[in-house]
Amino acid sequence: MIARHGMAALAAVAILGACGQSGQDEVQAWMTEQRANTKPQVQPIPEPKKFVPQAYTQEAATDPFSNQKLTQALKRESSSGTANAGLVAPELARRKEPLESYPLDAMSMVGSLVKEGKPVALLKVDNLLYQVHPGNYLGQNFGKITKVGETEVVLREIVQDAAGEWVERTATLQLQERSK
Repeated sequence: MIARHGMAALAAVAILGACGQSGQDEVQAWMTEQRANTKPQVQPIPEPKKFVPQAYTQEAATDPFSNQKLTQALKRESSSGTANAGLVAPELARRKEPLESYPLDAMSMVGSLVKEGKPVALLKVDNLLYQVHPGNYLGQNFGKITKVGETEVVLREIVQDAAGEWVERTATLQLQERSK
C-alpha cells in the first residue's frame, strides 16, 4: 500500500513538473516576442534657438558714468535744498541706545516720576521697565525725547519723506491706564 501511494505521488510530481516547464517556456517566448516588437518612443529634443546679439546703439549718447554728467547732477543737487538738508538729518555715527531697536508701538508709558529734580518716564518694553529722560533716544526713526510730562513722552523723529528728504515729525507716547 505504501508503494502505491509512493507511485501515485511520484506520478503527480512528474505531471506537475511537465506542466510547469511548458508554461514557463510559453511565457519566455512571449517576453522575447514583446521585446522584439516594442520600440521605445523618445521625443526628440528641439534644437536650441540661435542667439542673436543686439548691437549697442547708444555709443553717441551721453555716458551715464561720465564726469560731465556727474558734475551736472551734483550742481543741480547742491543748488536745490542743501540748506534744509544740512539742518535735518539723523546722527548716523552715534552709538544706538537699547530702546532704538524697538518700534514705538511696542512701547508703553506706565508711569512718571521726578528723580534728582529731573522728570523721568517709565516705559515698558517686552515686560521690562526702562527709565528715560529728555535727551534719550528711542524708536526706530531716530526719535529723541524732547519732553517728559506726567501723562506723556514727546519725541522728535527724523524720517525720510517720499522724495527721500529728511523731515522732522513729532510723536508721543501716552500714559497707559492699567486694566484690571
